[in-house]
Amino acid sequence: MAKRRFKKRKKKCRFCRMKVEDIDYKDVPTLQKLCTGQGKMFSRKRSGNCAIHQRMVKRAVKRARFIALMPYAG
Repeated sequence: MAKRRFKKRKKKCRFCRMKVEDIDYKDVPTLQKLCTGQGKMFSRKRSGNCAIHQRMVKRAVKRARFIALMPYAG
């Protein structure tokens, strides 16, 4: 049998697909998808974000924690 060769497509970041310029810290449902139930953030590999958007997410989560919209990791 002939082996099939599939070219694996590179997954794009969810924010790149939606063409998001800035990630808002007040958008708590979106930020909660990128964190565990304990409040820890998912890694880039697990969340599927690119480096630029992962840094934006990190900044937004820190701001949301500071004004008590999200829990601190504990």
